[in-house]
Amino acid sequence: MQYDVYGVGNALVDIQARVSDATLQKLGFAKGIMTLVDEEIQQKVLGELDGAPISQCAGGSAANTILGVADFGGKAAYAGKVGSDMLGEFDLADMRKLGVTIEVPPAAEGQTGTCVVLITEDAQRTMLTNLGVSATLSVEDINEEHIKQSKYVYVEGYLFTGETQKRAAYRAIELAKKHGVKVAFTVSDPFLINLFRDEFQELIEGPVDLLFCNLEEARSLTGKQDAVDCAHVIHKHVPNLALTLGGDGSILMHEGRVIPIEGVEVKAIDTTGAGDMYAAGILYGITNGLNWHQAGHLASHAAARIVSQLGARLQNPFTQDDIQELLN
Repeated sequence: MQYDVYGVGNALVDIQARVSDATLQKLGFAKGIMTLVDEEIQQKVLGELDGAPISQCAGGSAANTILGVADFGGKAAYAGKVGSDMLGEFDLADMRKLGVTIEVPPAAEGQTGTCVVLITEDAQRTMLTNLGVSATLSVEDINEEHIKQSKYVYVEGYLFTGETQKRAAYRAIELAKKHGVKVAFTVSDPFLINLFRDEFQELIEGPVDLLFCNLEEARSLTGKQDAVDCAHVIHKHVPNLALTLGGDGSILMHEGRVIPIEGVEVKAIDTTGAGDMYAAGILYGITNGLNWHQAGHLASHAAARIVSQLGARLQNPFTQDDIQELLN
């Protein structure tokens, strides 16, 4: 296979800044969740940051995971739509320099999507997303040959907020099943379950081979409270499950077995991309010869490394020696 993972998601440029709780309260956004906004609101928010240091990198949930797979040394391709502007050029160059294959042609008109990530002192990230042309990702942008040459297709739940993107997601899943490629799906955000519960349930009970969700999402899906109870209910419908528990680690379900994965104690600075990097560790592991427990161990340490720094990209990527040392 040419690729370990073929990702499908929003292609965004993340613009990250640290803010106080007072600033966030003044801006009037709920802490810790993603809100869809327009460019005018983003610019107003950036104008309120009083010269706070700002960094930017290629982002988007599935893109973060694909970049993580590449950072581990895996082979990855991505389907995401950018504009024919400076941010679009930056996004493509940022992904390609890590070896990610991305051949979706930029949109002729419109702006590249952006996500302003506001990080508070308690490490929570509040995301204000302007999808821009990423919302125009279409079935024509899904590369059948790339999917055919992949071990997994990875789809983010955020795509379901737009009809064009949703059709692209379904097309990628359809092609994966056509060519015997496994499908991984991430719920992405608890608010999406309330909007698309029936569609998500159909995916979980149907084509999805590996589901990623956190405890809040699992509780919403099952109506249960206990993490293990949630995992068992979901695993009745999906062959493999990765259920994250924040600092308490995670639970993997595979072939009817509960595989508990330890948490890694770190001082959290920024939770942006923690779940994305966890997914990267799992997907890299199971497509590169690790067993499920080893993949979970790697994923847990990778997520811990992400929350101990600013931003969703590893400032200190794992080398193959690092990975071997973890597994030993």
